Amino acid sequence: MSTTPTPTQRLAITRKGAGEPLLLLHGIGHRRQAWDPVLARLAESYDVIAADLPGFGESDPFPRGSRIDMEAACRAVVAELDRLGVSRPHVVGNSLGGAMALELAQRGHAASVVALSPAGFFRHLGDRLQALGVLAVLKGTAAAPAGVLRRVTATRLGRRLAGLALFTHTERLDAEGMYGDSLALKNGSAFWPIARSGATYNFHGTVDVPVTVAWGTRDRILRHGQSSRARRQLADAVHVDLLGAGHVPMIDEPDTIVRLVEETTTRA
Repeated sequence: MSTTPTPTQRLAITRKGAGEPLLLLHGIGHRRQAWDPVLARLAESYDVIAADLPGFGESDPFPRGSRIDMEAACRAVVAELDRLGVSRPHVVGNSLGGAMALELAQRGHAASVVALSPAGFFRHLGDRLQALGVLAVLKGTAAAPAGVLRRVTATRLGRRLAGLALFTHTERLDAEGMYGDSLALKNGSAFWPIARSGATYNFHGTVDVPVTVAWGTRDRILRHGQSSRARRQLADAVHVDLLGAGHVPMIDEPDTIVRLVEETTTRA
């Protein structure tokens, strides 16, 4: 994989703490603030870098006419790490970010991996259609005018309805954060290209660094049954069921996520 920085495509990051570098990668349509429930605690032990993926959040879009897929997203992340002078961080990723963490490790760019409900372990067509269907509903809902999104996310019921596909504990969502998430989903220019390429993506091969795969048992996008394929394919990894957690478990199980990161990085 090329590690030549592309100055026309910078990634927005939040960097905090000191210690071994720890890169946090969110899922499709999300933004780096997805890690806020665990960021401060992780920063007590690590040099934490939470990044907006290319074409999402505040990061630059992919160049016009360029190919947009897993490989391109990984290249952009590696280029940003080069720009920051960071080599082989520990990587924690959710969903799309979890798949990217595994891909980065395969290419020698990660010291360890924690993959939370990672993409790429579909069992059959039904799993792919389930994921695309829920993502389409989320993206369609976020297409509402910003004023409507503001009013919906200002109420507890609105946040519950908007967040139920992603989280179990929607009562922990705040209005400003949920509104920001809705805008990020609405404006994510890479959403559909990544979703389309992701619908046929499968993770292949093995990883030779410490890996933990954790899956929410109430994941409504990448259903928990997909963890069975991950267990078979990544037989040397530690596999954890996050009981009752949804697709984005940082809200639902922050203490467990921090513990898994600490245990995994210790094995590196």
